Amino acid sequence: MANEAMLDASVLRGIAEVLGATETGFSNSEIDRVLAEAGILDPTPRSNGLTYTIISKRDRLERALVMQQERDGRANRVLLFLKVALRPARFHSAEDRFEMLRAEVNVPLAFAGLAVTEDGRIARIRRAETLSDARRRALRLKAVLTERATHRRLLAACVQEIEDENYFHAVLEGAKSLATEIRARTGAISDGVRLVDEVFESGRRGFPLLALSAMQTETERSRQRGLADGLRSVFGSLRNPVAHEPRVQSRLSELDALEAFGWMSSLHRRIDECHRVSASAGSA
Repeated sequence: MANEAMLDASVLRGIAEVLGATETGFSNSEIDRVLAEAGILDPTPRSNGLTYTIISKRDRLERALVMQQERDGRANRVLLFLKVALRPARFHSAEDRFEMLRAEVNVPLAFAGLAVTEDGRIARIRRAETLSDARRRALRLKAVLTERATHRRLLAACVQEIEDENYFHAVLEGAKSLATEIRARTGAISDGVRLVDEVFESGRRGFPLLALSAMQTETERSRQRGLADGLRSVFGSLRNPVAHEPRVQSRLSELDALEAFGWMSSLHRRIDECHRVSASAGSA
């Protein structure tokens, strides 16, 4: 890992305040484990070798992070500490706690141009200039998408782009997630409109690979055509133009991105409703 510039003392304090909070942060035993795993020395003395002298968890963490960074002359071990502390597997039975801690840690981190992603990585983002900007960027867009019940696959496909408000690449990655799911369900290898034709049209086979229904009535057949047309429209009007347009020329606004996510989320749900059609069933 390349040398990472030292984090400002206020950023370290902010991290300690979140992870050492009395009610919602880590316990002292959890702090023990995470510091040890990250290779960070704990400078807090213990009164009898077992219990800590009177010091808050916030102060204990801040002291450990500040002193380690000063010894190293860089922030690498502090960032490793964050990756260890917010490793998703650590919260396998407490997803809400993980999301709360991650969102709160990302507020001070935004001032360093960094963020913890949903998969526990440390990513670079545009540096925040004000507290309101940091909190808004860490919480707002994802909160809006979550409120709208955006499909989980869509959020997972572009979590970092969402947190960085990178509308250009968020839409691109979201559109790719549709193609990825279709290929995973069918084993098809084509892409874009050709993938939609191969999977959702009957073609020479006489049956689609994925179907919303038995397609016995005109209404059922119309729904199948509507799904195929909706997917074609995403690839034709969202993915392809974005993929071929330089980012600096992109004029995607937040509203554009939110509308695109609503559209793609609906298509993901329709794909979830589809069943795989076998050759025997198709010829029946």
